[in-house]
Amino acid sequence: MDLQFNQIVPYIPFILKGILVTLEFTVISTFFGFLLGTLLSLIKISNIKPLKWFGVFYTSLFRGTPLILQIALIYYATPQLIGYDIPALQAGVIAFSLNSAAYISETIRGGILAVDKGQQEAALSLGVPYRQTMKDIILPQAIKNILPALANESIALLKESALVSTIGVTDLLRRANIVGAKTYLYFEPLILVGATYYAMVLLLTAGARILERRLRQSD
Repeated sequence: MDLQFNQIVPYIPFILKGILVTLEFTVISTFFGFLLGTLLSLIKISNIKPLKWFGVFYTSLFRGTPLILQIALIYYATPQLIGYDIPALQAGVIAFSLNSAAYISETIRGGILAVDKGQQEAALSLGVPYRQTMKDIILPQAIKNILPALANESIALLKESALVSTIGVTDLLRRANIVGAKTYLYFEPLILVGATYYAMVLLLTAGARILERRLRQSD
């Protein structure tokens, strides 16, 4: 093998600038995915059947179609349907947020159902409104119980964020491909990107474990 890592050294700063794009994309998508996923989970446990059916259909739709197809539909179809020339990063955030919400909603729903029903019944018997019961009693316990699953979803989203390179977002993978096209060396920049993703996943995993440990100590 003729490996030439020295040839890509001048391009390392250019590649690593993609970390900011990747992290920005991941943080924003996780935030909106969590908010929408929480709303969906409440819809799916509600007694209003049309809302419940919508939540189930939404989850089935986004879990049953490829994520890359969802990205392509939002990025390429938006200008055709509504005349808005959507930026690539924005299209990626929307697609990932909608997709992530489908998975997160099932995780949160399971966490809510795992909380002892007696707590909700006791709160309602004391005259505490349903919304306040969910916000102050049920959801905090559910989130604490499903934190490892939410951390796994964030890690998966971080890795899958490389898919936005297919629509031109200059993330880590896109920058590695640009360097490869300039130098005709693909193995070296791709290995660098792989090591960078691995390091970010390790840091995210360590942070999730620290947070989980602190939450357990606060019980």
